[in-house]
Amino acid sequence: MDWGERGDQNLGTSVTTMAEGSNRGEDPTSSTRMRMYTDPNTAITEFLTKCDDYHLFQLTKFYRDRLEQAIEEVVDGVSSLLTYEWNFSGQEHRKVVDLVEKGNRADSSKLLLNLVMEKGSRARRVMWESFVKMHHAVPKLDKILKEMQELGPDPFDYMNIGRGLTEIPSHLKDVQQKHKETLRVQTETLRVNTILIKEKVKIFQLVTLYTELTVISTVRDRTLVEHELLARGRDHEEWRGKHLRRELEKIRTDQLFQSSFSQRGSSFQKMKSFFQRSSSGSSAAVSGVAGIGKTTMVQKIVYDWATGKIYPHFQFVFSFKFRDLNAINCRINLRNLILDMYPYFGNILGDLWKNPVGLLFIFDGLDEFKDSIDFADNRRNTEPQCRCTDPEDWCEVSDIVYSLIQHKLLPGCSVLVTSRPTALHLLEKAEISVWAEILGFVGEERKEYFNKFFEDQAVAAAVFKHVEENEILYTMCYNPSYCWILGLSLGPFFTQRDRKQQRVPRTITQLYSYYIYNILKNHGREIESPRDVLLKAGEMAFTGVSEKKIVFRNGDLIKYNLQPSQFLSGFMMELLERDDSAQSVVYTFPHLTIQEFVAALAQFLTPDPGDIRKLLNEANSKEDGRFEIFLRFVVGLSSSQSARPLEDFLDPFLHRTICGVIDWVKEKVEGQIGKTESETGKRDLLNTFHYLFESQNKTLARVTVGSVETLTFSELRLTPIDCAVLSHVIGLCDTINHLDLEHCSIQCEGLQRLGPALHKCQVLRLGNNELGDSGVKLLSAAVRNPGCKIQELGMEYNDLTDSCTDELISALSTIRSLTVLDLRLNSFTERSVPALCSLILTRRNLERIRLRGNRFSPNGKRHLESLRESRPGLSVGV
Repeated sequence: MDWGERGDQNLGTSVTTMAEGSNRGEDPTSSTRMRMYTDPNTAITEFLTKCDDYHLFQLTKFYRDRLEQAIEEVVDGVSSLLTYEWNFSGQEHRKVVDLVEKGNRADSSKLLLNLVMEKGSRARRVMWESFVKMHHAVPKLDKILKEMQELGPDPFDYMNIGRGLTEIPSHLKDVQQKHKETLRVQTETLRVNTILIKEKVKIFQLVTLYTELTVISTVRDRTLVEHELLARGRDHEEWRGKHLRRELEKIRTDQLFQSSFSQRGSSFQKMKSFFQRSSSGSSAAVSGVAGIGKTTMVQKIVYDWATGKIYPHFQFVFSFKFRDLNAINCRINLRNLILDMYPYFGNILGDLWKNPVGLLFIFDGLDEFKDSIDFADNRRNTEPQCRCTDPEDWCEVSDIVYSLIQHKLLPGCSVLVTSRPTALHLLEKAEISVWAEILGFVGEERKEYFNKFFEDQAVAAAVFKHVEENEILYTMCYNPSYCWILGLSLGPFFTQRDRKQQRVPRTITQLYSYYIYNILKNHGREIESPRDVLLKAGEMAFTGVSEKKIVFRNGDLIKYNLQPSQFLSGFMMELLERDDSAQSVVYTFPHLTIQEFVAALAQFLTPDPGDIRKLLNEANSKEDGRFEIFLRFVVGLSSSQSARPLEDFLDPFLHRTICGVIDWVKEKVEGQIGKTESETGKRDLLNTFHYLFESQNKTLARVTVGSVETLTFSELRLTPIDCAVLSHVIGLCDTINHLDLEHCSIQCEGLQRLGPALHKCQVLRLGNNELGDSGVKLLSAAVRNPGCKIQELGMEYNDLTDSCTDELISALSTIRSLTVLDLRLNSFTERSVPALCSLILTRRNLERIRLRGNRFSPNGKRHLESLRESRPGLSVGV
């Protein structure tokens, strides 16, 4: 039986079992033995069969980094097979398994590959044979082997990376050294905006503050129809779930070019010509949402190259920001584009053009480029003047970028482009070899950021502990920009003795209120009327949200009677589009959410608010989600907890506006309760629940949802934030009877957020949520609540196994009200039958238990079915 047919369960056991069943008498060194285990007609078998020992060594070395990730989930099984075939000693196998048992699978896979490379060709061949057998059940291995199948009749040329690279001519060494020193000075420090000190900007050493981001070697292809924060936040949860299931490959910044990653996305012949003759280049695209760290990552790449840490095969690196390129309003050539920034290259650029394979061009922020670049434009193929094929040719900036990426200009050079996901479609037709997306901070990377943000590690630990305990704030922390806002806003609560811990922000609105509060406290005296400035800035911000505009120019400031000032620069950043042009100053908020908060704040500062309910209805009617966060902030600011710190500096908010907002929320909730038949209805109600959460108005919540009996969100994907909000609302419902969350992909993290409220429901449907055995532990805490009212519990199709049976049965035995239990389509076996029988016999109120689709033996099924006779009316479905 092919291991791929066994699914992804117990892979380590599968490998071990197969090894124990093999024939020890076979010659383990024979490459023909591969055909005993696999279909001899498969391309991958033929591929590996023709590998001699040298090529197998090169193959393993070439894919080494990716194999380390790929085998993490099955490393103990691979080690078992190598031990069975006498390649590993029992002691070596024990070391590998010990690391697995301690949860260090990454270290375990590194150890295994180290041992294999030390052992020699026999061990490598056995290892690759095991990969062939299990690849269908291990997504990353499957991806690697499929790529290898596509390499064509000569599979080894593509591995000759780095061969034939020429040494830099002696007359270029001085300018290379000067260039590296220039780039090092430009990139060695990181400017961080701060609102907590008078300077507003602090300078850090890049290597001191930089925290590694998780980058994955693929991108999400989705048209955004919602607010980017919300849409990408949901995407992030989905990506993170896949990452935890080991389906996504991480890629380091030094692997974007000339690695096993960079041969994907282009044909074998293109790779062959690139690596052997350097006649075509390699282009990489890195995607990431606003604030995720694209520009800082580019800075780190340039710094690491300048200091000799990465990409030694690139002789020169040139980095450009699309924001700067926007200021060029005339035709230009590549020579002058470089000389404008690096005049010391003088007349020697012609020598650089002779060896384009040694050049890397970086273009940061495609989404900010004012000109369009259409890689699918057929006109470019018919009008030669639209192409830029010579670095001395005068043409539009967009044509220079186009021609570099498409390898029409300086073929052989490499290009890196970064972009927000909203502009990624522009590159769909481009010749991109590597696609990557910055996932942001995962796991301990979040904690590391706060440790580096605060000099006082006690403060760092206290802030992170508060963030970690608050699911709303913690989920934001995948994005460095949000971490920055959290650090600035929360830091003073743990460093100033005059603030009480109970006032620490718990909602996003409260968090941003303290962000502005800190600006007012530290810089409010620098201007005559902070309220007037914030009102005008808020009106400009609201127009920007309406028009999806995030960059403002001097004309915009004049229109809203705003003057550049120290106070204004506290929450708006001044940017120079070109370092040598004082006329190109533009303004932007540090993050879109800050712009949306200031826009919301303006609604409470205007002396003539007009019809606030009409404005909110118009904003809510926009189906593209542009006002979604704005609306949450407006509702949140109607709460005294969010408004109080700002009113200390801005005077009380208009009572009329506050009442209008509360009435609007009440109207929205009452109009949407019960209208959840469609996905749109469910999403609308969930958004309204977010408003209730931000308001922290318990009286309003009880008036609107206190008497709700049924909530249905089935088949609507819920994030942990959604679950936390839902838990908050359910906690204020006095009459909730029925909660349907089937097929909501809540997983364990979502269930943990819901936990405190679940015991209030009489009918609880949690089927098809990938909860697994660990989810049972979370559920048991809820059902053991003395006030548990659950009568019907649905846990079908949740990947439950015998490992959770004792915990599950123990918890369910405490529910005296339980009448219906649904455990269909899980993975319970014969081992769980005694415990299930005990539950059925002891819980006399249990009327119906559904167990179909599990893995009981015929004898186990008969045993369970026989319990129907134990009391009248009992239904047992197996």
